[in-house]
Amino acid sequence: MSQPITVLIVDNEPGFADLTGEMLERERESIVAEAATNGREALAVIERRDVDCIVSDYEMPEMTGLELLERVREDDPDLPFILFTGRGSEEIASEAIAAGVTQYRQKESGTKQYALLANQITNAVAQYRTETELRESERRYERTLTTLQETTRDLMRAETKDEIYRSAVETADEILEVAVAAAYAFEPTAGVLEHAASTGQSLELGDPETRFERGEGLVWDVFSEGESACYTDVTRGDGIEAVSRCEAIVPLGTHGVLVAGTEGTGGFDETMTELLHILGANTEAALDRAEREQLLRDHDRTLTQQNEELTRLNHTNEIVREINHGIAQASTRDEIEATVCDRLAETDRYRFAWIAASDDDPPVPAAWAGIDAAYIDRIRDDGERAPEIGLVRETLEGNGVRTVRDVLEADGWQSRRKEALTYGYQTVLGVPLVADERRYGALVVHVAGADSVGESEREVLAELGETIGHAIRSVERTRAMVTDSRLELELTVGDSRLLLNRLSDHAENAGPIRLEGVVDRGEDGVVLFVSAPATASLTDLEADWASIETLSVVSEGDDERLFELTVTSTPFLDVLRTYDVQIRMATAEDGTATVVLEVPQGVETRSLVEAIREEYPETELVAKRERTGTISARQLDTHLAERLTDKQLEALQAAHYSGFFEWPRESTGEDLADALDVSSPTYHYHLRAAERKLVSLAFDGSAN
Repeated sequence: MSQPITVLIVDNEPGFADLTGEMLERERESIVAEAATNGREALAVIERRDVDCIVSDYEMPEMTGLELLERVREDDPDLPFILFTGRGSEEIASEAIAAGVTQYRQKESGTKQYALLANQITNAVAQYRTETELRESERRYERTLTTLQETTRDLMRAETKDEIYRSAVETADEILEVAVAAAYAFEPTAGVLEHAASTGQSLELGDPETRFERGEGLVWDVFSEGESACYTDVTRGDGIEAVSRCEAIVPLGTHGVLVAGTEGTGGFDETMTELLHILGANTEAALDRAEREQLLRDHDRTLTQQNEELTRLNHTNEIVREINHGIAQASTRDEIEATVCDRLAETDRYRFAWIAASDDDPPVPAAWAGIDAAYIDRIRDDGERAPEIGLVRETLEGNGVRTVRDVLEADGWQSRRKEALTYGYQTVLGVPLVADERRYGALVVHVAGADSVGESEREVLAELGETIGHAIRSVERTRAMVTDSRLELELTVGDSRLLLNRLSDHAENAGPIRLEGVVDRGEDGVVLFVSAPATASLTDLEADWASIETLSVVSEGDDERLFELTVTSTPFLDVLRTYDVQIRMATAEDGTATVVLEVPQGVETRSLVEAIREEYPETELVAKRERTGTISARQLDTHLAERLTDKQLEALQAAHYSGFFEWPRESTGEDLADALDVSSPTYHYHLRAAERKLVSLAFDGSAN
């Protein structure tokens, strides 16, 4: 049944007023009619009881219907008032409308008019009640906002976080009229939510919980996710810890949570939820302010923090020394990576550590310690979406250590908020593992506390990354020396920027251009020995091409000429130098080069090819071959590099590539001295010394 509607019928004819009331009650069960014979009697009824609508005649003794309307409007400007008169005219209708009547209706014969009148009354009262309820809701909302504003001032004047928590729960209790309101503060050291303040208790569940451990209860779930939530009809048990039957929980940033609970199961309406969010935002702002002021008041902590950082730095240096000792004894890359992760995870300073190799795509963890495999699996499953993978890529692509100062606040790390709180870390560092500009991967270290690693410690970790990189390069070189196999890659490069392709284009189909050898002189540039058909004209390129510093003819034959070119360097040679790769053969014809490379063991083929393709996009891998029985040649290369001086090695390479040892000789010592920009006696001195060491090494294993 709908809500009753009290209608006051005012008419100077008592019988008609009673009849109208009876007819209206017949038309609508919700209508309850009361009669009055004049305006004064009607005003007395209004003072005595609440009336939802007035239906009044126009002509009455002492006070007309419009005069009665004027008196009613003084107390309630919006109360429905219908002028129901037998004297109808346009003048009266206009006067009634101007006076503010809700409806104007002329009396008629028959009962049909009462159905229409009842309908007008019902509609007018419904609109009046809706508007009244809306105004009352707005007034309540304004009073609540005023209370919130006063509370905000109190919050901002509070000196401690405890005062702020108490003020917040008291305000929640006042404006929301809930059964229980509680605040929990996050204790980062212990990693728990501690009870800070509360009002009331749940009749069914008792007093609020004193704390929530990691992963415990709905309160912890909301805090770790960082998103507000409402729960209805909650009961404790089955691992669920709650404050009340129905509760709304608002996270207060990294400070904690605010909880409001009721005994019913109907939940919180939109207005209550909005008010709780406003209170939560004001409380969080006040906690931020209190935290800043606390830091200012405790300015002397700076010295303590500096001393603590120095202690940590000394501790880190000790850890690094232990790691250096451990990796010096390792014989494989896997042993190096395992040693690094184990030593870091064993300390109290770091939560856990893992290493991602640069050869993997995406660079996922290859070695780890101090963390369970579930976390590692989460990183691998997320792939490119994992924030850790993004950190590793930034580390590999940039220079120096990359730092995420607080994963609870950092962009892109929202998906790791729960893991960070569970495993107790907030700072994450990416340390590049580098050696001579080559990146072997990244070391990722997780540390407790926000922004807890200083610049000095980062520098120490950066040096550790270089040490690890050099150790990995050393073991890979050692492995390449002792292995009885080598890897050869055959590539085709169609890029017109490759110097050999440019030379073949310039030769105008005269025949293939062949690279006979490369002498890397470091800062003095690179010397290339290139053979070309005798019909190819290359001598004018020194003046025309900026990429060639010098060009000269070393020897001439009937069908072929040998050229010596000096260049600063090329992107192709830079990549090969980074990966310790040697050119075994290179020819170019019609703008396309075929290159055979000798690749050391441990170099990932895809990474090398991609590095070349990044500089020369038109590069294709044609063949991949493994050669055996080359151990002595690899050892010889290593021994020569160790025992010959740079000048002696240059002299020996230039003589070999220029045909000096051929018969008849294709070049003379004077030609080579000019090519290397030294005097002839000096060149012959270096060449003799290199020959003597080479022969001694071949016959008796000595290079003295």
